[in-house]
Amino acid sequence: MLSLTALIFAFLVLKDMYILSALIFLFFALQTAFLIKYVNHINRKIAYFFNSIKNEDFTLQFPEKGNSKTFNELNNSLNVFNEVFQKVYLKNKAQEQYYQEILKQAEIGILTYNNKGHILFSNPKVEKLLNHTPLNHIKQLAQVDNKLYELFNTINPFERKLFQLTNERETIQLTIKASEIILNNEVLKLITIQDIHNELDERETDSWIKLIRVLTHEIMNSVTPITSISESILGYYKDNNGILSTTQIDESKIHNTAKGLEVIKNQGNDLMSFVQSYRSFLNVPAPDKKIIKVDELLEKVKVLMSQEIDFNLISFEIHSNYKNLEIYADEKQITQILINLCKNAIQALTETKNGALVFITGFTTDGKKYITIQDNGSGIHPDIINQIFVPFYTTKKEGTGIGLSLSKQIMHLHGGNLSVRSIPDQETSFTLFFE
Repeated sequence: MLSLTALIFAFLVLKDMYILSALIFLFFALQTAFLIKYVNHINRKIAYFFNSIKNEDFTLQFPEKGNSKTFNELNNSLNVFNEVFQKVYLKNKAQEQYYQEILKQAEIGILTYNNKGHILFSNPKVEKLLNHTPLNHIKQLAQVDNKLYELFNTINPFERKLFQLTNERETIQLTIKASEIILNNEVLKLITIQDIHNELDERETDSWIKLIRVLTHEIMNSVTPITSISESILGYYKDNNGILSTTQIDESKIHNTAKGLEVIKNQGNDLMSFVQSYRSFLNVPAPDKKIIKVDELLEKVKVLMSQEIDFNLISFEIHSNYKNLEIYADEKQITQILINLCKNAIQALTETKNGALVFITGFTTDGKKYITIQDNGSGIHPDIINQIFVPFYTTKKEGTGIGLSLSKQIMHLHGGNLSVRSIPDQETSFTLFFE
């Protein structure tokens, strides 16, 4: 219509029909006004639609009949989009509520904060563990404990810290782990906090039970023969009427008495040796640390172990995944651990064909240095692998059972750890981890 009106207007102007041209021009202006109104109506409708979505109002519906075909199609498309968006929104909202409820019920404290220290989220467990509510900024933690605030302020992603928090009710042991997440182009720090006090108590109790069981077993094994033999010897010299006279004591009784006393002496020495082992376990000296070249240390251990029986029947190799590896440790104590583990490996290889003992060194994925002693011997049965580090626990006929537990304690004094992995008759490995 606008095009047709423009052509008529041009024709009338060329024919000098100015009065009709003026009327046509007014009609043209009126058409233009209606077009602008039409376009603005559509723009307002779309703006109103997106405004309602922005305000999470999905009740808006547009009539799909009674208008022009174009309007009806537009209204139908807007209604369909509104319905789909509403379903997606409700689904996301339900998922968000579900995850929020999980976080609220979680026994692990979770919080996130930005680089300015503003806490964006914290579940109720965090407020309970840290004994402060509400939590809006990590500076509030200074009111709980200044060291706790410093920890949160300086902790780096992927770090794990232990923190002992004391309040008016109790002292709790917290393990605090940090990681990073990116949300809306903003880097946030995600912290998880867990109370491990009860777990430590349970493990400590369990360790004491295991230790007492082993101590009781060892002491009873030593004391029972002493008691039995003492009663037998006493029977040689005493009856229901009292002490026997010298005339009633023959040579065989004296001979048996001497043998019995010898057994008592040996049992007493064994018991004293056991107590001495216990004392040595409790009195491990603090490490005298210095820089040690691992390759040289392992070569030294290899020379020392070459004097062991059956050493020539097995192969011994050193695999270094990192040349010139160095550790900061007490050389004597680490050598003691390596020799002890090598002896155990050699004993496990006595009945293995093509027995192999391998030292492997390098770095873990999280940057820790390690030394692994690996063999293909008989291995450790899954039923006892959790017991082998218990002091005085042993499956050998000879031995005190403190070698592995002492080795683990030495590694703890170094700030490291000693772990074991075993597949019976295939592969067994003990790994020393160093910071």
